[in-house]
Amino acid sequence: MITCRHLKFAYPGERFALEIDALEIKKGEKVALVGASGCGKTTLFNLISGILIPESGDLEVFGATPSALSVSERQQFRIRTIGMVPQNFELLDYLTIRENIELPFQITSVLPDSSGIAARCEELAERSGITGQLNKFPHELSQGERQRAAICRGLIASPALILADEPTGNLDPGNQDKLVSLLLEEADRLGSTLFMITHEPELVPRFDRCIDLLKLRGEAGV
Repeated sequence: MITCRHLKFAYPGERFALEIDALEIKKGEKVALVGASGCGKTTLFNLISGILIPESGDLEVFGATPSALSVSERQQFRIRTIGMVPQNFELLDYLTIRENIELPFQITSVLPDSSGIAARCEELAERSGITGQLNKFPHELSQGERQRAAICRGLIASPALILADEPTGNLDPGNQDKLVSLLLEEADRLGSTLFMITHEPELVPRFDRCIDLLKLRGEAGV
């Protein structure tokens, strides 16, 4: 589960500050996170994943306190526990799509045996509609195809927590539905927690609940 208490974070030299008095997400929950652009949704995800460290307050993620871990320990925890689907994809241009998807198994030894990773990669690629793109490089794919590759990479290690930052933002409605189905089905199959940022109101009813970050911060809702 994820629990936040009296969490506070601010970027140096900026007026923006994220303050959350209380937040709890249970293991296996599927939660949509909404709110106006710039209200701190991606910042919250970066705090949960340990990319950022709060100024104060308590944050616990699946039994770990990111602020109590070293930089290398936070990286290992993130790779082992969290499937990240960043908004800007973060695919490496010099790797094929297959290599990008399988990358978590290449950069650390903390993941379990990788003997079935090729089959897992192909299964996810087929379900997301990019089977024919696996041997291509990111610059050869459309924006939507790169987005789907990023989703596959986030799921490849069967994570306990999936953090998806607007994973359908570059897709048409048909592919939006297909990719959200993939995320929800994988979360069900793995017993994983899914926390997803979205600006698509039609997707929200598919989740167990929806959190409006502006209301969570005690501000006016959108």
